[in-house]
Amino acid sequence: MSSRFEGRVAVVTGASRGIGAATATRLAAEGADVAVVARTADPLPDVSGSLSETVERVRSFGRRALALVVDLSDPDDRAGLVDRVEAELGPVDVLVNNAAAGARGSVLELPAAKVRLAMEMNVVVPLELSQRVAPGMVERGEGWIVNLSSATSRLQDGAPFDVTESSKLLGVYGASKAALNRVTDALAIQLHGTGVRVNTVQPRAAVMSEGAAAIYANRLRPDQVESMEAMVEGVLALCDCGPDHSGHVEDSLGLVERLGLTVMELDGSAPYPGGIRPGAR
Repeated sequence: MSSRFEGRVAVVTGASRGIGAATATRLAAEGADVAVVARTADPLPDVSGSLSETVERVRSFGRRALALVVDLSDPDDRAGLVDRVEAELGPVDVLVNNAAAGARGSVLELPAAKVRLAMEMNVVVPLELSQRVAPGMVERGEGWIVNLSSATSRLQDGAPFDVTESSKLLGVYGASKAALNRVTDALAIQLHGTGVRVNTVQPRAAVMSEGAAAIYANRLRPDQVESMEAMVEGVLALCDCGPDHSGHVEDSLGLVERLGLTVMELDGSAPYPGGIRPGAR
């Protein structure tokens, strides 16, 4: 098992389940101490995964874990987040901005409150946390900020539109992720030459997290789905990239393929049997 994150402190938002929980697990498996952030600590009715379970997995690798129950959409609640991490675990080396608000609905009908929540969670929160950790990273001469985006951020070429019914309901969500991509670019430009790398990664295909499974179950072909392990492999590549790799908007499978990465199990112990596709053998 690799120990490439030994001695590093990572923060992962939206870490109670899905990509966030899987990323936190893999970071710990490879040596990181991890602060995990979510709105609630305990399991919710009819929803698998919880912050407390993620903490248990982090600690199972002998790493320190810090559970932060924070409503990131509330500026007052999130204000002291980084200070708490630094007080408990030390300076932040890796920030993974994974938490997001979905804002699913027609742009003709979506309430303004949901639009504001999407922009707050998907743009303002990652930017604010990046602003908070960046000075310490600059002072130490290195750091990694990874933002999680979405293929829904891509613009269509124009009429006639070849889009699915589901994608028609993700316009505001996609707009917020497009803004996040631009923020990534701006941060990378500002921090170039400091040793701080800022990148975005998004799934090429659907990752069957708990939320995605509820939406897409039995509606996608096998080639339209990628494994959680492949997605996390892409995230971790950007948590440990060189100083000249910054300002990129990557797709997970493209990154895995280009770098020739072996997709590993979430505990880092062995190659994932399915590779980039879940369940393949």
